[in-house]
Amino acid sequence: MTDVTGAVAPGRALPHPEREEIRLEAVLHALSDPMRLRIVRELADDGGELTCSDFELPVTKSTTTHHFRVLRESGVIRQVYRGTAKMNGLRRGDLDDLFPGLLASLLAAADRQSARLHDAP
Repeated sequence: MTDVTGAVAPGRALPHPEREEIRLEAVLHALSDPMRLRIVRELADDGGELTCSDFELPVTKSTTTHHFRVLRESGVIRQVYRGTAKMNGLRRGDLDDLFPGLLASLLAAADRQSARLHDAP
């Protein structure tokens, strides 16, 4: 919910770690789950922000919510409300500054794995 200035109402703001609080272990843990990695790959491919409903995941809504929370709390994504939609964006700049090359390497490895698994007989 926003006020007339466009600011998000405090009750709708979601907690995110500050850049200095993002830990490598938390990022790697968040990206170790196939569903969370899938979300991050889709956000990276899009390059912008996507709503939670833009993702078609083969899990329940509550499990999807859990995956987004883990990604947000680890500092991998930023979630903001725009009206009633919860928008998700990859924190690429923060991750690239803190861990240069990590995100690009992980995304490239995920692409190679996906291609290998789809090409397998």
